[in-house]
Amino acid sequence: MTEHQRGLIAGVIDTLLWASTVLYWPHLKLSSDGEILAQRLVWACFFMMVLLAVAGRLGSFRRLLADRRTALLLAAAAVSITINWAGFIWGVNHDQVAEASLGLFVSPLVTVLMGVLALREPVRPRQLAAIGLVVVAVVADTVAAGQVPWFALMLAISGGLYGLFKKQASAGALESLALETTVVAPFALVFLIVYGAAGHSTFVSLGPAHTMLLIGGGLVTVTPLIFFGYAASRVSLVFLGIIGYLAPVCTFALGLVYFHENLPASQLAGYVLVWIALVIFTVDSVVASRVPAT
Repeated sequence: MTEHQRGLIAGVIDTLLWASTVLYWPHLKLSSDGEILAQRLVWACFFMMVLLAVAGRLGSFRRLLADRRTALLLAAAAVSITINWAGFIWGVNHDQVAEASLGLFVSPLVTVLMGVLALREPVRPRQLAAIGLVVVAVVADTVAAGQVPWFALMLAISGGLYGLFKKQASAGALESLALETTVVAPFALVFLIVYGAAGHSTFVSLGPAHTMLLIGGGLVTVTPLIFFGYAASRVSLVFLGIIGYLAPVCTFALGLVYFHENLPASQLAGYVLVWIALVIFTVDSVVASRVPAT
């Protein structure tokens, strides 16, 4: 098996692990969404520090902390991904899995739009057409539902901002994630202390199995990123991005089949437009990747 094939397998595993988290968070419904998120952030930080120590990369992490510009960009990325994670946990535990998948579908295209607006990156006609279709889809979904799909937009925008800040920071995958969790973990820890002092914590009150599930939230966050890091060094970003679309596809399917969520035909039309936009975007990306640089 070639390194490229191993990378593809790692990329698929990464994506499927992310998608499977929609099956994990409902087991923690006895905890509040805030406690689930805070525990996830604290334990993700803990496991990232352990991973850096084992990999012998604590030195590069300290150098990253000393780079003011990069550290500030990653701090902004940390806020964005925390909002994204909070929204995803809320969506899974409040029967909004299908709409969460819409946010995941739109997020990469939002990243492209932000690159054009914030970084003045050139946009190809087919990319512009894909973004235009997403705008039409959001408008159609708004008309069909009688309200703006704020939840899906929040996931898409926070995910897009995360990609923008990460691109501008241009730091190592492990070190950058460790810094991001280090930024938000202290706030999460303070929340957990205050929450526990008020008598609301479920960390130990619901038994060892529940405690291990809360701790496991950190591993659920970190493990896919290990596979992503392996894949990213062996597979082109174009194909990695295409593989990444397995996550919202699986999330959408689970929302309809496993969680039995209802999706009106009028709302489905908006999803179809987003899928068409993704096909256009993917084909354009593959074609562009095959054109030799001049």
